[in-house]
Amino acid sequence: MLRCCLLLLTLSFSTALPAQLPDSCRLQFGTNLAGPADWGSEWPFVNIMKYSRQWITHNRDWVAGGENAWDTQLLDHIPLDENGYPLRLPVADIPGAEGPQIVRTVWANTEALPPGEYVLLYDGEGTVDFWGDATITESGPGRVVVEVTPGVADIMVLELLSSTEGDHIRNIRLLLPDTEATYADNPWSEAWLEKLAPFQRLRFMDWGHTNGSRMQQWEDRPQVEDYTYTPDGVPYEWWIELCNARQSDAWVCIPHAADDDYIRQMAELFRDELDPELTIYVEYSNEIWNWIFEQTHYCHDNGDQDVPWPERIVPFVQNALDIWTETFEGQSGRIVRVVGVQGAWQDVSNRIVFNMVPGSYDVFSPAAYFGFTDEGIAALESLGADATGEDVLQWAAQGLRERSFGWLKSQNESIGQELGIPMIYYEGGQHLTPQPFGSEQPYNPALVEAQSMPGMYELYQEWYDSLRTLVTAEEPALLMNFSFIGPTSGRYGSWGLLTSQFYQDAPYEDAPKYRAVTDNIYNCQPVVSASVPEPAQRTANWAFPNPGSGQFQLRLPASAVRYDLCDKWGRIVQEGDYKGEGQSLLLTGPNGLYLLRAYDARHRLLGAQRLLLVR
Repeated sequence: MLRCCLLLLTLSFSTALPAQLPDSCRLQFGTNLAGPADWGSEWPFVNIMKYSRQWITHNRDWVAGGENAWDTQLLDHIPLDENGYPLRLPVADIPGAEGPQIVRTVWANTEALPPGEYVLLYDGEGTVDFWGDATITESGPGRVVVEVTPGVADIMVLELLSSTEGDHIRNIRLLLPDTEATYADNPWSEAWLEKLAPFQRLRFMDWGHTNGSRMQQWEDRPQVEDYTYTPDGVPYEWWIELCNARQSDAWVCIPHAADDDYIRQMAELFRDELDPELTIYVEYSNEIWNWIFEQTHYCHDNGDQDVPWPERIVPFVQNALDIWTETFEGQSGRIVRVVGVQGAWQDVSNRIVFNMVPGSYDVFSPAAYFGFTDEGIAALESLGADATGEDVLQWAAQGLRERSFGWLKSQNESIGQELGIPMIYYEGGQHLTPQPFGSEQPYNPALVEAQSMPGMYELYQEWYDSLRTLVTAEEPALLMNFSFIGPTSGRYGSWGLLTSQFYQDAPYEDAPKYRAVTDNIYNCQPVVSASVPEPAQRTANWAFPNPGSGQFQLRLPASAVRYDLCDKWGRIVQEGDYKGEGQSLLLTGPNGLYLLRAYDARHRLLGAQRLLLVR
């Protein structure tokens, strides 16, 4: 029953579709999740200690005449347990230190957090302190209550002033407001889950810190009990638990320097622990042709020096995918083997894909970004500080039509049609950044302004409609949006569909990118039975008011005799007989997205409509 609910929200890659694929269903969607970072604005876990910065060392006491650095960079001299907690504090007699050392951690974007009382729990004996946007209001052994007022200093600091050797402070949990009683049973933020509800495919590239990953041997990988996940990424166990609970397909990226044993054990873990009904998209690293990333240099420097670049990349991709293929022997239908390519560099793409062993991969994948042409950048530079969000949207539209779409059309013709293999997109969306990337430009404020303007919604719709024209097969293409939730930046790009999981809610008028993607998701209601008549495939206004506060009036098709409701997890939470137009439906669950489905007397699905409960 769980899987059935979710079929209306998504199709796995291998799902059979009618020969005449409806235009609205030619493009399916997932999203990349933002990686763990103390400066980010995506908080999947109610225990935000997992997204704290790696320990910083500093002097326990102010040293007169000393440097008293914010970070004395002496962490290597602090003895740590297997999960990264100091075995004792303070630590004295460190060579080069101005005095005894203690540790602190920070959250550097508190304006992305909700205000209220946070509870810090820990095991062991010691002393803790908070400052910045957090004030201690209650303190006792193992439990501290802090009042957080986000955005004042835009930083929150936790310090371990002392920790008793033999019973050191460990297992620290810093819990979002009102989650102390529930965090053990539900580790996920409800606000995050609610906004993630439309996406039933998740790419974990940033969760694994794939770019520049330090993973080489299996024992190197992050562990669930690590005090923070920001150094090396979220453990695979959480990826699997999230996908199993939500029934979401997983897109995983293999660390570029992982040895064969790591690659094999990673494959075995997902094979054995992920629900076998779910699809796994597997890719070697990420953008291994992109010179800003360490993995590109790794492949270049460690590959066969007698083989030219980019062909030198291919053995790394081939080996990783071959190991996964062997591991999934007899279960090959569970995985989709992905070869990533450079959307704007056709020669590089060709020289990678055409050198892979035929049949050893399933799809090739460029990114689906639209951005500026050189003419657009020149125009914005000319406008300087006078540039507006409207100017940005105008030149982004020109780039979409005259450059970005042409690149992907070329990829589809040169590789997809030539080899008869599907083209899907590992990332995609707007790519509106300054030239050069990461620079401070007078027009940067306009880049940020454009992100929340209504014209961005229309630009996304045009982009998706353009990409649909490239799909002529019976299978839909897949686009993994980049990224889910993130802060805005004129220098480094504003990648998130949302800027906050706590402060943005339906109808998302300030989040046109999120509305555009989710509208496209819900505009396609795939056929789940050949016997369903064509008109029933369309979404109708079956319940109103929608959004509603809990009391909905039903107006289902005349042939409907039963209905049910699925929650964001895909679980049926309510069902009943349909008595006719005007029947009242009382929805008492938590705020969020639900799916209303209707059935006829022969138990055939007539269609579905999303309901949004907002009290």
